Amino acid sequence: MTPPRLPALRQPPIGFAHRGARAHAPENTLEAFRLALRLGATGLETDVWVSADGIAVLDHDGFVRVRHRRRPIAEVDRASLPSHMPSLADLYAECGTGFELSIDVKDPAALAPTVAVARAAGGGAPERLWLCHHDWRLVAEWRRSLPDVRLVDSTRLRTMREGPERRAAALADAGIDAVNLHHSDWTGGLTTLFHRFEVLAFGWDAQHERIIDGLLDAGIDAVYSDHTDRMMEVLRSRYP
Repeated sequence: MTPPRLPALRQPPIGFAHRGARAHAPENTLEAFRLALRLGATGLETDVWVSADGIAVLDHDGFVRVRHRRRPIAEVDRASLPSHMPSLADLYAECGTGFELSIDVKDPAALAPTVAVARAAGGGAPERLWLCHHDWRLVAEWRRSLPDVRLVDSTRLRTMREGPERRAAALADAGIDAVNLHHSDWTGGLTTLFHRFEVLAFGWDAQHERIIDGLLDAGIDAVYSDHTDRMMEVLRSRYP
């Protein structure tokens, strides 16, 4: 394949396995995370919540069934959660720290235990931790106490009522490292705009080769996909 049309700021771009290799294994499980890394993913993606006893655990929805009742994870101790649901500490213990880790902080109360676990894991884990949230102003507040992690505005283009240029300037001023948009929002002009402010451009829901190709042509800095094998094949061909 030909090289990308526009250069990425981060080369090669990160290949984030969305909820692990969820196209091939149960999502947000150690099995899915292990498989994603075996398939060559350079990053993992997951969601974090905090249990009633303060443990950062990885799950998408934030609810579990306990004695036939659906309860928020925040109301359940770690020991009573399903055995397939790992903690963040479990992930690092099982997979090490040699990968980028994008975490959607679904419950802001999970922020402190998440960062504490990454710092305790060592091996450069905090510097490879990308914390995402849809409220960029909240993320900007995180920067004040978190100098050693990466921060991401996870949003959609249609919600940028002030316009993308003003958002890019605001993110740069706040020290937010990246903006994460659905693949359909990105164009080469938009990545160039954010790159001008030194804000990285991430694209999610890239499930097909043509979509991943298009993102890379636009100069994207990270791709999120359920199909780790497809994603990494395209990334390797474009960034040999």
